[in-house]
Amino acid sequence: MDINSASSVVLQALTQATSQDTAVLKPAEEQLKQWETQPGFYSVLLNIFNNHMLDVNVRWLAVLYFKNGIDRYWRRVAPHALSEEEKMSLRAGLITNFNEPVNQIATQIAVLIAKVARLDCPRQWPELIPILLESVKVQDGLQQHRALLTFYHVTKTLASKRLAADRKLFQDLAAGIYSFACSLWNHHTDTFLQQVCAGDEAAAINSLERTLLSLKGALLPVNAHAFHFSRQVGSQNPCREKLEKTIILYTKVLLDFLEYHPYPFIPLIRCSLEFAVSYVFTEVGEGVVFERFIVQCMNLVKMIVKNDAYKPAKNIEDSKPEILEAHRIKTEFFTHPTLTEIGRRLVSHYFLLTEEELAMWEEDPESFAVEETGGDSWKYSLRPCTEVLFLDIFHNYSQTLTPVLLDMVQNLPCVSSLIPVYNAVGLAAYELFDNVDFDSWFKNQLLAELQVSHHSYKLIRRRVIWLIGQWISVKFKSDLRPLLYEAILSLMQDPDLVNNLPSSTNVLLAFTITCLNMSLPVDDFEFRTEQFLPYLESIFSLLFQLLQQVTECDTKMQVLHVISCVIERVNIQIRPYVGCLVQYLPLLWKQSEEHNMLRCAILTTLVHLVQGLGAESKNLYPFLLPVIQLSTDVSQPPHVYLLEDGLELWLVTLENCPSITPELLRVFQNMSALLELSSENLRTCFQIINGYTYLSATEFLQNYAEGLCRSFCELLKDITNEGQVQVLKVVEIAIKVSPLLGAHMFQPLLPNVFRGIIDGERYPVVMSTYLGVIGRVLLQNSSFFSSLLTQMAGEFNQEMDQLLGSLIEMWVERMDNITQPERRKLSALALLSLLPSDNSVIQDKFCGIINICVEALHDVMTEDPETGTFKDCMLMTHFEEPKLTDDEEPPTEQDKRKKLLALEDPVHSVSLQRYVYEKLKAQQLLMGDQGFQALMETVDTEIVRQLQEFLQGL
Repeated sequence: MDINSASSVVLQALTQATSQDTAVLKPAEEQLKQWETQPGFYSVLLNIFNNHMLDVNVRWLAVLYFKNGIDRYWRRVAPHALSEEEKMSLRAGLITNFNEPVNQIATQIAVLIAKVARLDCPRQWPELIPILLESVKVQDGLQQHRALLTFYHVTKTLASKRLAADRKLFQDLAAGIYSFACSLWNHHTDTFLQQVCAGDEAAAINSLERTLLSLKGALLPVNAHAFHFSRQVGSQNPCREKLEKTIILYTKVLLDFLEYHPYPFIPLIRCSLEFAVSYVFTEVGEGVVFERFIVQCMNLVKMIVKNDAYKPAKNIEDSKPEILEAHRIKTEFFTHPTLTEIGRRLVSHYFLLTEEELAMWEEDPESFAVEETGGDSWKYSLRPCTEVLFLDIFHNYSQTLTPVLLDMVQNLPCVSSLIPVYNAVGLAAYELFDNVDFDSWFKNQLLAELQVSHHSYKLIRRRVIWLIGQWISVKFKSDLRPLLYEAILSLMQDPDLVNNLPSSTNVLLAFTITCLNMSLPVDDFEFRTEQFLPYLESIFSLLFQLLQQVTECDTKMQVLHVISCVIERVNIQIRPYVGCLVQYLPLLWKQSEEHNMLRCAILTTLVHLVQGLGAESKNLYPFLLPVIQLSTDVSQPPHVYLLEDGLELWLVTLENCPSITPELLRVFQNMSALLELSSENLRTCFQIINGYTYLSATEFLQNYAEGLCRSFCELLKDITNEGQVQVLKVVEIAIKVSPLLGAHMFQPLLPNVFRGIIDGERYPVVMSTYLGVIGRVLLQNSSFFSSLLTQMAGEFNQEMDQLLGSLIEMWVERMDNITQPERRKLSALALLSLLPSDNSVIQDKFCGIINICVEALHDVMTEDPETGTFKDCMLMTHFEEPKLTDDEEPPTEQDKRKKLLALEDPVHSVSLQRYVYEKLKAQQLLMGDQGFQALMETVDTEIVRQLQEFLQGL
């Protein structure tokens, strides 16, 4: 493309591309797209956006097309890449335009120069940085600003490169420009301060802009002098906003410096603490500080207090000198008066609810409750930041601060002071364990405060119930829980709560259910189900009403969480009360289509609901199975959020299913894609497969085993040893449940198992699993074992008997790899099943077989102390429903299936003692007394003695 002749054509196309008329716009865009790969096109664009006489919109569009072209065509390896000659010309043209009058275009030009610099600087563009440094020295204000803007974007982009060679180049570059950038920043800062003092507002704003750009480019430590001048700038002054941004940037540099370079920061610890504490925790900052600055200062104090780099080792002599120096500075700074002032200010000043928070409570109580219980990250929001700092300070200096806080509890100046003080006592519950008799406090004061119904007391009630929730898992006698349940029930039955939702008292309810949740933790040994049961129906009913009435997604999630916790705690005793919930959840699921996190909460609730309903959960299948189908379908976008909980629901549904249904069987179509993911959910997937096998082995294997086998073959190509074991356990269970069909359907996997045994698999757990699989085939499907042995003999180019001998020999050698008693007995039964035999190879391995049998007998035989006889402890003769206490969970349907299956499993239905005796008798009959005696003489005499002892009385 000839630049001179093409300029007018390109200019016309760009002009048309800015049109609002699509009939004009679309053809122009298509034409420009065709020119993107034409040589010279970007040179034309450069000329157009450098021409300040042209329309701003046209120039803007030219810059954007140029910037997009860098991403697509600047790299040498890119299709239709720009020639080196044109790139050289473009680079030269880009750094001649530091006088762009339009801010937005100037920013885009700076960004595109940075994009080129990322690819070409410094090797192909060594002159870029020197030219930028010279340009920021000029007296012309506009040119200086544009050069600074470009300098900032270039350094920011170069600093983002992550390859080692690129980082080394940037370090060399930074070393060369750091001192200059530092002096530049100091110059603009001093100029700004002088202009503020002189009252030259317009000039001060311009200087402040240059100060910001200089600091961003250089990332220098804080110069706090600018903060003092904020007193002279009114809140409505246009300079105020930029000044606040500058101050935040200063503190951010400090925080980054502390985070990434804690040891070089040590000389700044004292002045940083003095600066932050004086402005945030004394009168110095009154009327001057602003929220974001307070947050930054609190983060600074927190990071210094908590920094592991500043904590000496237990043995002081083992600590580095710089660590000891940092610790000394902190110790000297955090004196008793300083800590007392910080602690009191945090509680009495920063824990108070602001007017804005109170107004939000009245206007939108649910949103306020969500903010209080969740909120933004502690790094950016004042209230959570304050609480995190309080916790860290209290944890590190509890000996000093505990008496301060207890004094505040005992000497409250007014009722309104209860809120921040109770907040502090709740947060520090673990630290105050030995100093507060919470049980007495609860009975003698807190319960009474919960019963004050005056409207003005709602703040106190909310904080009291929250405080109780904080202490429940720390120090709360089990005997007091009924009192707490009654208090919770009383609050939940408040007419304002039931009839006027949403109302300001709804905030109290949010904290009430939080307290209820804290009183029901699964791992809390103090919880007693029988204490809670008298309140179950009322509380569950009120929770369900609340779930229907609240509107905030986060509040619904919170209520669902508590409902789940209640169901989990009382288990099957929830059944009489869940009818309404079961009817409502499908509606809630439909309403939450755009709220995946709420759907996750619904899935969790369904998990506990299915566990509570047991076999009765089959009535939920019209709703339950489509939910599982959607949640575990990786072709559906929501699976990213729902998959883990969906798999858990699928598993418990199978475990509690009384019998297979076509719809439940059909859901398994999702499994193939899930196995391809090879994610952390594989273990749950294997459990689901086992669940189907236990539920309906024949129907399941006939429908899905072939596809499963293909998936397993792919998985085994690239999987950990643990993963391999999990896959083979699935195969072993299938053969155990359905010996004929299981072995046949998973036949493609078995040669690899057989091969692993013969080759002497070196990982014990894998070898144990191999032997378990082959043991099942040998014991429960001997004809299939024979065909497998024939197949493997051909592969190894050996006689069948020779290969069988190698198998037995390796089995005997690696018996110690098998640690589970069930598998050890299985090995003994499997090898004994080869007897009686006149096969010389089997007879040759007879000694090893007997050794394994005696080892297994030691594992499974127990002696009756009264009769002195031995009995196989693994035998199961009948199925008994277990007698459960109130706190024990009843067996699932799958547990029952496993028990019934065990009654048919040779491991649990065949006495190893009698089986050994019968096989040896049969071998004796086959060989005759003399031949059998000769065979027994191949066995160690001590092993024979132990064997005879086990077989006494048969």
